[in-house]
Amino acid sequence: MIPHNVLLLQATDEVTRPTFWRIGPIQKTLFYYLAALAIAVFLVSSYQRVQQYLAGGPDEFPRLADLPRRVVNAARAVLSNRPLFEGDLVAGAMHAMILWGFLTLLIATTILGIDMDLYRPLTGESFFVGQFYLSYSFVVDAMGLLFVVGLGVAIYRRYGVRTDRLLGRHTGLEDDLFLWTLFLLGVGGYLTEGIRILGQGFPSFETVSFVGWALAVALEGAGVTPQLAATVFPVIWWSHSLLALVFVAAIPQGKPFHMLASFANVVANDDDAGRRLPGIPSDLDATNAASIDDFTWKDRLDQDACTKCGRCSSACPANASGRDLDPRNVILDLREYRENRNSGGEPVPIVADGGTSVIDSQTMESCMACMACMDACPVDIEHLKSFTRLNRQLVDEGEVDSNLQDTFQNVMQNGNTFGNPQRDRGEWTAELEFDVTDARETEVEYLWYVGDYPSFDERNKAVARSLATLFDHADVEYGILYDDEQYDGNDIRRAGEEFLFLQQASHHVETFEDCEFDKIVCTDPHSYNTFTNEYPEVDFGKFADDPMMDAPVDGTWDGAPVFHWTQVVEDLVTSGALGLSGDELDYTVTYHDPCHLGRYNDEYEAPRDLVEATGCDLVEMPRNRDDSFCCGGGGGGLWLDFDDEPKPSEERLREALQDTTAGDAVEKFVVACPMCLTMYEDGRKTGGYEDDIEIVDVAELLVEAVEEQSDSVESPMQRPADS
Repeated sequence: MIPHNVLLLQATDEVTRPTFWRIGPIQKTLFYYLAALAIAVFLVSSYQRVQQYLAGGPDEFPRLADLPRRVVNAARAVLSNRPLFEGDLVAGAMHAMILWGFLTLLIATTILGIDMDLYRPLTGESFFVGQFYLSYSFVVDAMGLLFVVGLGVAIYRRYGVRTDRLLGRHTGLEDDLFLWTLFLLGVGGYLTEGIRILGQGFPSFETVSFVGWALAVALEGAGVTPQLAATVFPVIWWSHSLLALVFVAAIPQGKPFHMLASFANVVANDDDAGRRLPGIPSDLDATNAASIDDFTWKDRLDQDACTKCGRCSSACPANASGRDLDPRNVILDLREYRENRNSGGEPVPIVADGGTSVIDSQTMESCMACMACMDACPVDIEHLKSFTRLNRQLVDEGEVDSNLQDTFQNVMQNGNTFGNPQRDRGEWTAELEFDVTDARETEVEYLWYVGDYPSFDERNKAVARSLATLFDHADVEYGILYDDEQYDGNDIRRAGEEFLFLQQASHHVETFEDCEFDKIVCTDPHSYNTFTNEYPEVDFGKFADDPMMDAPVDGTWDGAPVFHWTQVVEDLVTSGALGLSGDELDYTVTYHDPCHLGRYNDEYEAPRDLVEATGCDLVEMPRNRDDSFCCGGGGGGLWLDFDDEPKPSEERLREALQDTTAGDAVEKFVVACPMCLTMYEDGRKTGGYEDDIEIVDVAELLVEAVEEQSDSVESPMQRPADS
């Protein structure tokens, strides 16, 4: 029985432990030689990795500007494990224990090395004694225990419950070795400590090493004598040391390198990744993804940073719908091919329609550009950047789905995705009881970019008329471009048609500069995104001499304040301009966050505030805000045919009716995006929900509320006598 007061032992110079207990001079020399060799292998291999990055092309964005701030922010994110806690509390806690435990053990080993190899030779003394030693031992034991427990949870999740997202065709022996090596290092450290404590006859101060002490007691109870412990200690010590040195040397060779690459990737991230895409060189001979050499150093770092956690896979709506897309596999397929080429493997096409290409074209066509994969990734991999590069290559080679090609042709010839005459673009205004100002002729506060679907699609025309009614009711000074408005280009850009996007952008910038307005307001979150984040990034001057480009704009566009219409109308509601009291309607509704408004641009509250301003009871779906599930229309999905089972829109409607707290009492499914409205109207039919729920835009709810308010303020005395 160990007396309690042993824990209060006053430290003396004898309170320490021999670093190389029972390890002779020859063995010690051999250890230092092997340690130096392991470190040399680590450094040389890491240098070779860096050289691979440098062999990649330059990145389009300033990745290392304001580097100190980037490093601090990355350290804060990594050490807090904040991205890992989001969406999976168990995984976050598990990884935090592993990370903090590993870092503590690494720091502890470094401290010991400093004492042995620097401080002692220089001073003839050791600081690894007394109170420092006691504190050191306790902290290392405590944090090492977290390390082992965290790894135990990881092992259970992988092999016990077999968490689906952790498994895939890129997971295998490498992942097993990585996990079990770390676990054996943690357990081996405690076994080494326990054997030493037992072999040294239980020094009383070693109770601070509570795990090692408990293990020593257990070993003694199992019949291990101090003499036997002292005899086998060198074997245990060497087993643990060799495993540690092999691990150090192996870090740059495979999965362990993600510990370094992930941090570097977070440092080099682009805060606007996805919402803005890199441009293309003005050189027509430049390629996008003809070979692995076309990928930038950041694309390559993305590939090495992947931890195979599968969060992107589980978040991807295309993957959930059975399409041929797993974001993790695309990134890892590219990495595997790059490593194969570095080892002398034969070149194959990066992306093509079937055959032996690294990525199949159908995989890229499946992407909805919803950015769910990027939002879910804890190490800031920019999937959409690489996906767009692959899509551009398909466009360059003409290997594009015929439906998508038809859309490109419509935009090229008619300026809109429907292929309708541009003179019909403003016909939706004919049914209004008031005139809509022509912003080309009159100065306005708001230049309203209506968009293709609200201009040409019958269902969405009703939304455009609703929004125009709201603007008119609130006396907003607004105007539209009529037939000078063309398609904004957001989704054809994500589908790979960069030159056509540039043509659309240059047309609009020229048109904008010919009008007098203060702000731009958009019906569609997709146009809101591209006007806000992409048009100002384009250097039109680069393409001035390009015979294939008609770029009348010289240089870049200075931009203008751009708003989604819900943001503008929210201000109108707040100011009382719409006269709502907040109790006009009593529907039970749920709201769907459009990807381009929510995940892309962090606008979640304005549409909700408007829904609640009508008096509706808003109930949230389980997947909401940045976890919202895509309708399936983004990235060109609106123009493609897929045999999804179920369709993303059908799955979302099912969620609204079955997974919300209100269940099938939900009467209306509210959207704030023309593409979402189109996809969900289709999903309501194909999914058999026509009698169960109605699809409405926020603007339609607001107009109904305004009309209800107008009816309620008309008193009986003001009505005709026969009423």
